Amino acid sequence: ITALITVLWALYGYSLAFDATGMTKEAINLYTFIGGLGKAFLGGVGRDSLTATIPESVFVTFQMTFAVITPALIVGAFAERMKFSAMLLFMTAWLIIVYCPIAHMVWSGDGGLMWDWGVLDFAGGTVVHINAGIAGLVAAIVLGKRKGFPNIAMPPHNLGLTVIGASLLWVGWFGFNAGSNLESNGGATLAFINTLVATAAAVLSWAAGEAMTKGKASMLGAASGAVAGLVAITPACGSVGPMGAIIIGLLAGFLCLWGVTGLKHMLGADDSLDVFGVHGVGGILGALLTGVFTAPGLGGTGGDDFSIGSQLLIQAEGVVITMIWSSVVAFIAYKIVDMVIGLRVSEEDEREGLDIRSHGETAYSR
Repeated sequence: ITALITVLWALYGYSLAFDATGMTKEAINLYTFIGGLGKAFLGGVGRDSLTATIPESVFVTFQMTFAVITPALIVGAFAERMKFSAMLLFMTAWLIIVYCPIAHMVWSGDGGLMWDWGVLDFAGGTVVHINAGIAGLVAAIVLGKRKGFPNIAMPPHNLGLTVIGASLLWVGWFGFNAGSNLESNGGATLAFINTLVATAAAVLSWAAGEAMTKGKASMLGAASGAVAGLVAITPACGSVGPMGAIIIGLLAGFLCLWGVTGLKHMLGADDSLDVFGVHGVGGILGALLTGVFTAPGLGGTGGDDFSIGSQLLIQAEGVVITMIWSSVVAFIAYKIVDMVIGLRVSEEDEREGLDIRSHGETAYSR
């Protein structure tokens, strides 16, 4: 996925997401929803071109990492079930018809649909996490459950690697969030500290929730809580105060724990790595609470005319549009791929394992 999306981003993805040609503030046209091809093949991105205060080539590369991680998140929802070729074909289509339009509507500037509405998304609550969470949920529903699920226990393969991965995420997320400020100043440091404290708060609340509901707090729960906190603070990290960030983290831990237990049971979908329960639910919570804790009276950076009610409504509109766009278009894309080459592997392949059947290798030598 990393290799595929990196090349596609350079060819046309960056242009579809960030080319501002034809955009007019508060005017509705094609470019309200998706960029043009003025920057296809990175045309016009030279040594001296700038985006805000940084070289445009740096901005292209930074945004490329967002474009790469978002489809990679989706894979966790349908692990062990989808054909390798189908996954690559779907991701190619998804970048064009889902990721780039949402990124354009939120981040491209005056003339972008959600930008003009005033939706606040500092580092990707809607663009990355709600987007991926919804697409993952749709995939889990379309593909159906893994063989044996939920009757056969399917615990994490290696908790040690899980903890290492969560630790790398926590540290790497500072670049994800603070880097979205695009310059080293007080805005970046605010995003940095908010990311730290929100994540810590979510670890504590998830562990507390587990202790209350299961009798024990677990290391897997702590790792999941960390990711939930990171997700929830992503849209808010540049505009809320640290105390608001702590509250967002605390709520994210509790709500996402419910998302991977109660809500998952209600939906009945086999979301293997709880992509929707953590990224979808956490992203929705964070996007909505951005509209609350950005208020200056609550420590946020909103102006004197900031209205919690008005901004909360705007945030809700952004969440709804993202959910509708991602779910409907992703569903259509899955169905088309299924008709063309088929989505799901055979039962024999699934039982033996896709590493062996699809790639002829195993993670560990015998």
